Order: sequence, then C-alpha cells, then structure tokens
Amino acid sequence: MAKKSKNYKEALKLFDRSVAYEVNEALELVKKVSTAKFDETVEVAFRLGVDPKKADQQLRGAVVLPHGTGKVQRVLVFAKGEKAKEAEAAGADYVGDEEYINKIQQGWFEFDVVVATPDMMGLVGRLGRVLGPKGLMPNPKTGTVTFEVDRAVKEIKAGKIEYRTDKSGNIHAPIGKVSFDAEKLAENLTTLADVLIKAKPASAKGTYIRNVSVSSTMGPGIRVNTLKVGSK
Repeated sequence: MAKKSKNYKEALKLFDRSVAYEVNEALELVKKVSTAKFDETVEVAFRLGVDPKKADQQLRGAVVLPHGTGKVQRVLVFAKGEKAKEAEAAGADYVGDEEYINKIQQGWFEFDVVVATPDMMGLVGRLGRVLGPKGLMPNPKTGTVTFEVDRAVKEIKAGKIEYRTDKSGNIHAPIGKVSFDAEKLAENLTTLADVLIKAKPASAKGTYIRNVSVSSTMGPGIRVNTLKVGSK
C-alpha cells in the first residue's frame, strides 16, 4: 500500500469518514481538503448493485455535464466529404481518414476523444487493438459513431463525458475541477446520477446505488448520502 503524504493525513482530520454527507457539503469538503498546487480534477465514484458479468447489466453511455469538466477535449474525427467539412466547422481538432490511421499506428495520440461516421468504421476498426485498451474506440452507445458529427463534436467540447461500469460494478467519472463552485460541481454530479438512475437495468435486484463518494485527484474520498444524489 502506498504511503500517505502528510497533507493527505491532515486532510483526513477535516471530516468524519463514517459520515455520508449531503452532496453540496461533501463537495465543499473536497474543495477544502485539496492541497495540491494545481487545479485538481474532482471525481465521483458510484458503486452500483449490478452484475457486470451479465450483458444486460453492463452500463455504458455518455452525458453532457451542464458546467463541463474544466478540461478542453481534443477531438479527432474520422469522416470524409461534407461530413469532414461539418466536423471542421464544429470545432474538431483533427479531421481525416487514412493519414490519421497511419499516424496512430506509428504511435501518435495527441487527442482525447475519437468520433467516426458509420461508413468509416471499417477503416477505424483496424485500430481496435490500439484504441480499445485506451478506451478511445468510437462506440454508438456513447454517441461517437454517428453521422451527426456537428452535434457530437459540439457536445464533447461542451463537456460530454463517457461512463462505463468496471468489472466490479463501479463507475468513476470526472465532474469538474476544484476551482469550480460547489454548486456547479453538485449540478454536474446530479446530472450524471439522474442518467445512471434512468439507466438502471430491469434485471438488477436489491439496492441500486449502494455507495457514492467524491474526491479530488490527490485527496481522500468523501462519502455522499446515496438517497440525495439524484434530482428527485
């Protein structure tokens, strides 16, 4: 186990680890215990009552956070003709086809999200072994395989994030920066929670949202009252 820093240990003294705080209070604490010299990312972790081994209980999708994540995403779009022009006009950082396939195969990864039109997936599929492990492969479930490239690019630039259950049924996602107001962080968290609640698999039994915690990049996790994470 990694040795905890002095600042981390001091941060633990500022809240009660046995208490599940209200959303805004938990996020205020995340800001308070942040001691890094950079603007840390604030993340939320949901432990869900699902069995990821069952295909119908694997959650994957995307959501546009109302206040973004505080990070400017670099978008690569695989498209041609009018769709390529549409992607460029929407603000995509890179647009093309074969040339970017070759660059990626040679080790180029100066991008954060990949979007592709459906007719380009045969070409992009050649990158499956490279993009897949990095979580960068375009997928219809996250809206990154689409002919609506204008909308896709604009949503990503506006703060769209992807979510996916891991093998333990957890979902981790960024909801902003420590420099954000707690209210904006709370709205982002609530937006994601509402999407996850709506996406609850019909076959999932028992308590669905079992645990929620928030933390900054270098800070400790702070428990959130699971009954108050949604807007309803």
